[in-house]
Amino acid sequence: MQPRGPLMVEHRLIERMISLIDKEVTRIGKNNAINLSFVDTAIDFIRTYADQTHHGKEEEILFRALSKKKIFSIDNRIMNELIQEHVFGRTTTYELVNARDAYQKGDKAALPLITQNLREFINFYPKHMEKEDRVFFPSSMTYFSESEQQSMLDEFWNFDRKMIHAKYKSIIESLES
Repeated sequence: MQPRGPLMVEHRLIERMISLIDKEVTRIGKNNAINLSFVDTAIDFIRTYADQTHHGKEEEILFRALSKKKIFSIDNRIMNELIQEHVFGRTTTYELVNARDAYQKGDKAALPLITQNLREFINFYPKHMEKEDRVFFPSSMTYFSESEQQSMLDEFWNFDRKMIHAKYKSIIESLES
């Protein structure tokens, strides 16, 4: 298996969450009310799974390895676009958290901001993942030997194993402070 395999499997799970977010946005539009529990779950999923776990593997392992290779300028340009798109996702998550917090404190005017940020994810992730799946991942794998790809896969598995511990350590530290 190539390292792009696990990344593409992760994309399929992200697509499922984006579909659920889309259904929630439709429900919000019909009822003019929000399910804060769902929004909290979506925030946690985007932060932990899509960003820290998935984008973490891309940035800290794949992109790092590519930065040590002589890659074509088109691939370097796309990699830099992807990094900027990851930043956009983080910014959108931050804005969603702020809108959710305001709404939870009674600011009903924050409801449109919540739906706006959820729509940003609906519009962003499918295009982002398609660019990776169809363009960047296939091209990026050509720069690595079979043994380098296996080493990268091993690094992916180790990265995943550490994520759960990092998440829950952060939760405990947050609760303690």
